[in-house]
Parts: sequence; structure tokens; C-alpha cells
Amino acid sequence: MAMLFTAMCGCTQNPYYAAPGSGAWQLSPGPLTSANPTENPLEARVTELNRRVQLLDDNNRQLHTQLAQSEQKAEVFKDEAELLREQLASMSEQLDASKLMAQDAESRVRGMQASTQMRGGAVIKPNTSLSLQAAQLRLADLDIIPDGIQRRIRIPADRLFQPGTALLLPTAQNVIEPVAAQLSAIFARNRIGVEAFADNSSLYNGTNGTPLQLTSAQASALVDLMARSSGLDGGQLSAVAQGASRPLGSNETPVGRAENRRIEIIIYPESL
Repeated sequence: MAMLFTAMCGCTQNPYYAAPGSGAWQLSPGPLTSANPTENPLEARVTELNRRVQLLDDNNRQLHTQLAQSEQKAEVFKDEAELLREQLASMSEQLDASKLMAQDAESRVRGMQASTQMRGGAVIKPNTSLSLQAAQLRLADLDIIPDGIQRRIRIPADRLFQPGTALLLPTAQNVIEPVAAQLSAIFARNRIGVEAFADNSSLYNGTNGTPLQLTSAQASALVDLMARSSGLDGGQLSAVAQGASRPLGSNETPVGRAENRRIEIIIYPESL
């Protein structure tokens, strides 16, 4: 009986018996997350992809900007090429006309020389009427420059146009009217050219993006003003854009650049 009681109640050394609360059958709680709970490989990958997409977008915008600039430059070059073609065609026509007039004049001089020599007269000298006519010009504040058999009247562009534009100043007419009036009175039949020159500045106001475009617009504006300010025939006048060619001063100094910005009115010996 005592043995039965011991077997039922006193056997406390059973290794498989778990006392209440002893936790012999409980699993040890282990870490359910990684050592760095804030690290998320998927989010890091998405962030990197977004960064690369942003870089591609930036590169794409830069390429579009460069393409637009290239197209704009190509359009400017196209306009300049067209302007040069027009000027070349005009100058070619003028050259052909000058050659014909020179040949005709030479033929007449030879005929007159032969006729005079047959009568025992003096030898005929070259015609110097243009020089004599140019001496009649009274333009106190403007330079009149000999250029072979031609004469050039030089006017600073800054006295005629707003800086970097083909817009005439309000006082431009006061400068041009006396010139146009004397040209009309003294050289009523001579060809008159208007050449515009600029400095080598790369940026201009308004719609003129290059020196060539600027001087083309300035020469045309001045021809129109001269035709309206005098009795000069529109067929006498021609406009030529020289751009930044043939500088008189250094483009490295303000004084030199101002000297290069000029208008030259050329009096040709040929007449209409």
C-alpha cells in the first residue's frame, strides 16, 4: 500500500514531468527579424531605379535643348546663306552692268581720241568729273574718303540706329537729309550704294541674331530713308550688308568696336 502511494504521489524525480510554470516544454523565443530591421532590399532597389530614371529624364531634356539650339543655328545659317546668295546675284548683275558701261566708255574715248588726233588736237585725258563733283560736297562733320575712282561718305552707325538694332533714332533724319539732298543735287544720275558694317559682337537685340543680319536690316532701312528724304531715284540706290568684315579698329576695345559700327555711302562713277 505504501509502495502504491509512493508510486502515485511521491515520485517527483520524473524527468518527463513538468511542474506548472516551469516551461520545460516551451520553445526558446528566437529572433524573428533580421539583425537590421530598417533595411529593405526592395525599397533600396526601387530608389536606385528612380534615381536612374531621373538621370535619363535630365539627359533627355538636355538633348532636346541641344537639338533645339542646333536647329536654331541651322536656320540662322540658312538665312545668312540665302542673303549672301541674293547679294552675290545683285553684285554680279552690277558687275556685268559696270563692265558693259566701261566697255562702252572705252569705245567712245577711243573714238574721240581717234577723231581728235585726226584733226591734230590734244590727247584726251581720263574723265575726272567724279572727283570734281565730290569736291562740291559740304558735309562738315562727316568724312569723305577717296576709294579709287569712288568716294565714300562714312557715318557712325551709333548716330543713326538704336544700339544693336536696325531701328532708326529720331535724330537720324537730321543726319541723313543733308547728305541725301546733296547727293540728289550733285549726283543726280550716279549709282549710290549703302554699305553697313558691324563689330563682331555675337548678341544683338530684336530679331537680328548675327552681324550680317543686323547690317542687312540697317542698310535696307537707310536706303528707304534716303529715298524718302530726297529726289534720289530708287533705282540709283543699293544696299549691301558687310557684317563684321573689314574692321577699322580693334574689336577688343569699346572704342574700336564703335569705330567698326558704321555706314558708308558709296558714290560710283557709273550713271544710270
